[in-house]
Amino acid sequence: MTPSTQSQRRVHGLRRAAPSLLALSALAAAVQLAHAQSAAPAAEVVSITGSRIKSLAVTATSPVSQTSAEQIGLLRAVSVEDFSTKLPQLAGGLSTSSAAVNGDALGAQTLDLRNLGQNRTLVLINGTRAVPFSFRNAVDVNFIPATLIERVDVLTGGAAAVYGADAVAGVVNFIMKERFDGLQVQASHSSSKGGADQNTVNLTGGLPLGERGSVVGYVEYTQRGELLAGQRSWALANPTLLAPRGGNFTDVASGRRFSVDNGGNFTTTPQTANYTPQYLLVSPLERLNASTFFRYGLSENAELYGRVMFSKVKVTGAPTNGQNPPVVNAAYDITQTNAFIPAAARPLLTFVNGVARVNVERSLGELGVLTALNERKTQQAQLGVRGSFTDAIGWDVYVQQGSAKEDITINGDGVASRFTSLVNTVNLFGPGANLSSLAQPFSLGSRERKQTVVAANINGDTRGLFKLPAGAVGFALGAEQRRERGNYITDPSISQSFRPSALVSIPVPPSVRANEVYGELQVPLLAKLPFVENLTLEAAARHSDYTKSVGADGQYDTNKLGLSWTVNPSVRLRATDQSTIREPNFGEFGGTISSIPFANLVNVARLRPRYQGDPCVLGTGNAAQCARFGAPAVGSYDSLNAANLTGGYFFGGNPDIRPEKGSSQTAGLVLTPAAVPGLSVALDFYRIEIKDAVGQVQPIDALSSCYITDPRADNPLCAAVTRDATTGRIKDGFPVDRNLAAIKQGGFDIDLAYRQTAPFGLKGHRAVWQYQASVVQSYSIQRNPVLDPVDCKGTYGSRCSSDAVSLVSADYRHRVSLAWSIGENTAQLGWKRIGEVRDSAVGSSGSIPAQDTFDVNFAVQTPVKGLRLNFGIDNVTDKAPPTGMTNPGIYNTFTDSYGAMGRVYGLSLSYKL
Repeated sequence: MTPSTQSQRRVHGLRRAAPSLLALSALAAAVQLAHAQSAAPAAEVVSITGSRIKSLAVTATSPVSQTSAEQIGLLRAVSVEDFSTKLPQLAGGLSTSSAAVNGDALGAQTLDLRNLGQNRTLVLINGTRAVPFSFRNAVDVNFIPATLIERVDVLTGGAAAVYGADAVAGVVNFIMKERFDGLQVQASHSSSKGGADQNTVNLTGGLPLGERGSVVGYVEYTQRGELLAGQRSWALANPTLLAPRGGNFTDVASGRRFSVDNGGNFTTTPQTANYTPQYLLVSPLERLNASTFFRYGLSENAELYGRVMFSKVKVTGAPTNGQNPPVVNAAYDITQTNAFIPAAARPLLTFVNGVARVNVERSLGELGVLTALNERKTQQAQLGVRGSFTDAIGWDVYVQQGSAKEDITINGDGVASRFTSLVNTVNLFGPGANLSSLAQPFSLGSRERKQTVVAANINGDTRGLFKLPAGAVGFALGAEQRRERGNYITDPSISQSFRPSALVSIPVPPSVRANEVYGELQVPLLAKLPFVENLTLEAAARHSDYTKSVGADGQYDTNKLGLSWTVNPSVRLRATDQSTIREPNFGEFGGTISSIPFANLVNVARLRPRYQGDPCVLGTGNAAQCARFGAPAVGSYDSLNAANLTGGYFFGGNPDIRPEKGSSQTAGLVLTPAAVPGLSVALDFYRIEIKDAVGQVQPIDALSSCYITDPRADNPLCAAVTRDATTGRIKDGFPVDRNLAAIKQGGFDIDLAYRQTAPFGLKGHRAVWQYQASVVQSYSIQRNPVLDPVDCKGTYGSRCSSDAVSLVSADYRHRVSLAWSIGENTAQLGWKRIGEVRDSAVGSSGSIPAQDTFDVNFAVQTPVKGLRLNFGIDNVTDKAPPTGMTNPGIYNTFTDSYGAMGRVYGLSLSYKL
């Protein structure tokens, strides 16, 4: 390398590091100079989600729905999961309370706005990024202490210009309490029939730091038991049937067959076994959370602040391949002296020189069903200094660093090579064989995510410098550097197991560095006029420079225009138009190609909607196209028999992926009529469009396009599923990540609240009536330009899932509640509704009717000072999730949206000193 080249690279590196150096230098200078500042104390300002401009008045151009600390407490929430599942804007997402969805997020609760994907929902804590744990950029929100949440803001529509990438569907911002006086201990218990009992104890304490600041601390321990599928009758329908523990046996020489069922009974009819009752329906877990939030005044107008958060979770769930135990299906030498051969079976075996070659098809249920134990540690620390130059202009500098590391161990498996030595030494011809010598846990690997954010900004307004006729101009200017790093290291010993994983360690650990500068303006246009109390224009722009470890780098610009029109104190209108960007995440651009057996698309219930058979053999395919690709004749083989699907299902990253780009528009009306004190109504329309959306073409769509709807020789989707060169049967599937899709969604949110003091003339009583609803008017996904857009409004199934996680895309969801208070005692009735949905699978007419569940909660102040009792019942009527639909998910339903536990009783006691 020449000196000139070295110099150029150093200059380029300094340019890339500029935001980081700026923020670090500013932080150091701020701490040193804070005591020297002498400006007057700043006026009290507030921050609103959707803007970095701090204002004297709380107004927002973007639609924001809020959940208060009072509501969170009334729902006995000890984790974010306890109340987030009730918000209508959120789809199912991943949940710790279900073992049905597994793999990338075992033991986490993630958020999915609008069913647009957890990777398109940005999670913030006090307006700054929470650390993700997964390679899909999802955040486990259960590491956020529910007790310390002041409120939760859910912002609809993109916010990339304000907060950066990933805010495509919107933002969920957790605003934490800055003060907590005293010491509070809380113990909670919840239970449902058959298992999944949960116990939590937490301690919250806070104290002032003289007149200058405060510190708040929190520690929590949670333990939850398992709930097996055998405890819910609806979960046992549509099971996966395997070979029995007794075994199915075929004499290779003669073809004669015999079997022994799970009860030890001999028969010549092949047998199956159902292990579904032993599967985990709800995952057992242990969780330890600890957090502290602090602030300390360095001078009258400079403050040190920060947070430290830690979470450790141990959870047992389902491995990616499913929970069914290993199955042996191979030929072995059975000796004539084997004492365990059933008497009725000996005449069926062909012994040559004292040895018979026998194909053994047998499940190894004695090892137990397969489970995955995941141990994850998540931590994040932030340190910042904020203050003011004048009473109108402030500044803020912070550094934050976080990481999430997890280790996954597979149990219920064994060393495959040891089986050969056992075939004549243990009783394989019946259940209950001693297979302990096979058993061995296997490490699936270790995954780690790290995040570093360094940022500095100046914000305020021009009232100390100049004003427009309608008022001062608000502004914010800032720079931010974010670095994300990841790694996944697999344990090669997994290759010794009965079901080896094709995962391999990532050759190049993925990383992303984003250098960004941004600016915002709030310009008052008109004020104090008839029908115009205030008219404000809001604009924002952000320039982002991304550098990735793999694939192409890029520079992108995003922007926002917004308008807020306060007609009078009772009526306000708001609208926004924003562009969005989402850089590919680690799993999309940096993940290695992994695989599972193609047969899993038949054997594993949650994967079945991805493959529905070979159209050419089923007789639904175009004959000329089937012949062109060498497909076998109609009816020549059973394409839904796992034994005939011998290939692989390959998935993983793609370094050629480009960023997703999109736009969102919102328009809203906010009413707080003076004639009806206590009433507030917000109605917000939104439209979101995503181009070059990352997605996968599943075998069902590829086969349908290639052989039914678009049977052309050059149809590119034909390459997504290959055929065996000799037999013509379905062989391999390749649903790797690509920039394929266009996603469009439009709808509106309704947020109505009516707060009454002395309702119906009852003095000392208070009532809060609330109605929150999400209505989807249009929703389409075009998986590939070759495919027609799919109408996904009000549907269920993987065909209309943008991330293969949230599988129910209802076009209507609501939560209605009535809370009635007498003094310090409150009773609340809640009603959650998920509207009717139809099956998105091609040609299906199946549907799921609307589902309603109710909950009741009570908060009682006991005669003992400081002792408060909360108790309640979720799903009062013990309504089971819907079943009997066509193409159901795992356990014959969709537990991601409808839940698995049924009626849940909860009790919480808190005592504050």
